[in-house]
Amino acid sequence: MRVLVVGSGAREHALVLALRKDPAVTALFAAPGNPGTALHAQNYPVDPSSGEAVAGLAAELGADLVVVGPEVPLVLGVADAVRAAGIACFGPSAAAARIEGSKAFAKDVMTAAGVRTAHSEIVDTPAELDDALDRFGPTWVVKDDGLAAGKGVVVTADRLAARDHGAELLEQGHPVLLESFLDGPEVSLFCLVDGETVVPLLPAQDHKRVGDGDTGPNTGGMGAYTPLPWLPEETVTAIVEDVVKPVAAEMVRRGCPFSGLLYAGLAIGAAGPAVVEFNCRFGDPETQAVLALLDSPLGELLNATATGTLAEVAPPRWRAGSAITVVIAAENYPGRPRLGDVITGAGEGAAEETTAVMHAGTALREDGALVSAGGRVLNVVGVGGDLSEARANAYARITGIKLPGSHFRTDIGLAAVENRITV
Repeated sequence: MRVLVVGSGAREHALVLALRKDPAVTALFAAPGNPGTALHAQNYPVDPSSGEAVAGLAAELGADLVVVGPEVPLVLGVADAVRAAGIACFGPSAAAARIEGSKAFAKDVMTAAGVRTAHSEIVDTPAELDDALDRFGPTWVVKDDGLAAGKGVVVTADRLAARDHGAELLEQGHPVLLESFLDGPEVSLFCLVDGETVVPLLPAQDHKRVGDGDTGPNTGGMGAYTPLPWLPEETVTAIVEDVVKPVAAEMVRRGCPFSGLLYAGLAIGAAGPAVVEFNCRFGDPETQAVLALLDSPLGELLNATATGTLAEVAPPRWRAGSAITVVIAAENYPGRPRLGDVITGAGEGAAEETTAVMHAGTALREDGALVSAGGRVLNVVGVGGDLSEARANAYARITGIKLPGSHFRTDIGLAAVENRITV
């Protein structure tokens, strides 16, 4: 099987590393990829958001399967273009990707499917904003209705901060989604979905805020770990049966069946799981930890999903133990990051026994030096017999990596290790 992975971040680096272990995968390509994927796949400088360019490259390479990593190409219909060229594609159609591309669409689907989620209102004119804010609080959740790479959300007890964010979005021409605040720890559950067939992967927990102790602004994600020692197995079963399967069935009913990775972000509160958001692709940085524990051939699972045969494949097998991802970010991230600084100590990017370094926002300078080229620069993945060991391995590996002005959270997974998370 010849596989083309679309995207340029650490998620795509993780997908390439996992696909490389599948004996059925005979050739690997990345478009556009990054300096990390280049060590294990052939990179091609193609615009990942152009359906025509991606489908053309896939045909030229004789690809049997295209795996689309990021959400923007999916929302723009890249998977449709690939399938129209007669090539199997892991990733939903543009119509199905609206479950991430439009929060209003996602809310409508959830309502029809009878799935618990936050109460919400859409505000599309400044004149409505103050009255709508009065109907929420004392904690306000203000979201960009469209794609915002995880950074279009403000959760605050400060009404003025909530109003300022809403007003800024409206000024940019973006509708605003106001939501009631959901209590309880958050869970990311990835599910392979092929129509109404749903196969869950390991649950993970992301750390969205930039600073230790969940302080500072939201980011695209500063780290994650899996599995979750505090989450009962029956809760995962309930999420699949009461959330993901009804939503998958509703998508089929609407004539836009989902094919690919459906990511449910949930809050596990006193009344049970409630959906915070749905995403239409592998989450970043959770994927890096989840795939580190996968013991099944990834290519087989993704190809079966893409070709409508997921129900015929054995459920995923997992290695014992835990895995953690820690994001190393550039100076000033999630604001405008400082770019072009030389990175040392990242290694060659291959997975070792207990750690791996994934490239997220890197580039090679003309003189061959590895430099920062994005806000989230590297991901360090650690695995171990338990979460404490996985954390120790990841953070030990980070000590050898140097990037001027960089920062990372020191507490990824710590609350779980210290038994401070309860359902």
